[in-house]
Amino acid sequence: MSEQDFPLPSSPESRPPVPFGKSLSADTASRLKAALKRPAMNVVKDEALLDDPLARVKHADFLSIKSALQERLLNEIGEHLAAGLNHEDVSAVVKEFTARILESEHIPLNQAEQGRLAEELTEEAIGLGPLTPLLADPAVTDILVNGHQSVYVERYGRLEKTDVQFLDDDHVIRVIERIAAQMGRRVDTASPMVDLRLADGTRVNATLPPATIDGPTLSIRRFGVRRLRRNDLLGLGTLSPDMATFLELVVRGKKNLLISGGTGAGKSTLLGALSEAIPFHERIITIEDTAELHLDQEHVVRMETRQPNIEGQGRIMARDLVVNALRMRPDRIIVGEVRGPEALDMLQAMNTGHEGSMSTVHANSPRDALSRLETMVLFAGTELPSRAIREQMVSALHLIIQVRRYEDGVRRIETIAEMTGMEGLTPLMQDIFQFRRRGFRGKRVGGEFVPTGIVPRVVEELREQHIDIPLSLFTGGRDLHGFS
Repeated sequence: MSEQDFPLPSSPESRPPVPFGKSLSADTASRLKAALKRPAMNVVKDEALLDDPLARVKHADFLSIKSALQERLLNEIGEHLAAGLNHEDVSAVVKEFTARILESEHIPLNQAEQGRLAEELTEEAIGLGPLTPLLADPAVTDILVNGHQSVYVERYGRLEKTDVQFLDDDHVIRVIERIAAQMGRRVDTASPMVDLRLADGTRVNATLPPATIDGPTLSIRRFGVRRLRRNDLLGLGTLSPDMATFLELVVRGKKNLLISGGTGAGKSTLLGALSEAIPFHERIITIEDTAELHLDQEHVVRMETRQPNIEGQGRIMARDLVVNALRMRPDRIIVGEVRGPEALDMLQAMNTGHEGSMSTVHANSPRDALSRLETMVLFAGTELPSRAIREQMVSALHLIIQVRRYEDGVRRIETIAEMTGMEGLTPLMQDIFQFRRRGFRGKRVGGEFVPTGIVPRVVEELREQHIDIPLSLFTGGRDLHGFS
């Protein structure tokens, strides 16, 4: 097969019209028919396939063939695609085009084969093109596009490279522009970065040159594919049954929690799972940069920040939402993630009768989480001394839960720590549960969740609320003397 049979994509300026009536060679026609009969190979799930030269050649043939047909599609019916037709109308136009070109090229495909080709060309024309099968996979939570030849996905907490490819960087940019246009946003060389949320909660971040010098990038993070609940986290090994019971009772008893962890550690997932323990009669107000939490309770008010528009107007800051939420008679306030000066207002809310509040923070340890909170409070422009800020944190927070994504992709609670007071200028805390790592067991990180043997102070406080926490949770089943 030569370039004359299938012109390879080039830049828009040098891209000549593809002559519609040009015949395909018999060899090309037979390859096209054979490629269409095979199952789609957009994503390689078997690593051995990547080492199969024949599989790579066949897939390359299919990509080249589809690329050439896409070029013809854009040249022949591009004006229809730009006319604002809906998906159904565009699909009908593409089907007619596909039937016409196959008849012209004397390629005898059956109805099912034509349907598959038309469907893929439709997605290339108005959908997300080669990303469509990835988005259809419920196991995929993140899609990362680094230029037109490098696409990664995250499945079950692990990153893996796929064999998905775009035609060229212009193809990636067209998909980015399409996503941005759907949300009323613009992205171009003058404004080469865009961050937005789709209607289903999916986060999208895209960059174009010159912001990224090696080509466009696209990062898609999906939410709401399937909400993970308490039992799901137990099955995944995120925490132990004793830890789950303890946290459930603590949430029911309206203790203030802070979940700390790095990017992708599962902070929001754990926050959503813990919210299951909130009684249904309570009024809950959630504040997020991107609305991700989907609570079971009925009395929920969801609030969301907003970035300024092109003119710099219309910004809604998290701090404004926290202050406003205090005037809405909340039983609990859940801040999806504290990032800035809203930390001060959140701590003050926790200290002024709004118990049971929860939030998350980017930090690598419980003590690091406190340091970050202190820095955020200073961003609020307060003149409070460090001691006063730390005393507020110790008074407001009951537990800090540290989560981490380990090398095997499993997200685990690393530590549950309780705030216990101050010693001089230093906040004090004690670990209640820990994950103790012990090497690897096959492909999984070995280890176990263990109680430290310390009975947390919140136990007595919860007993005053008639919430009884079994002391065996903290002793590994051993009897404790001195407690009744």
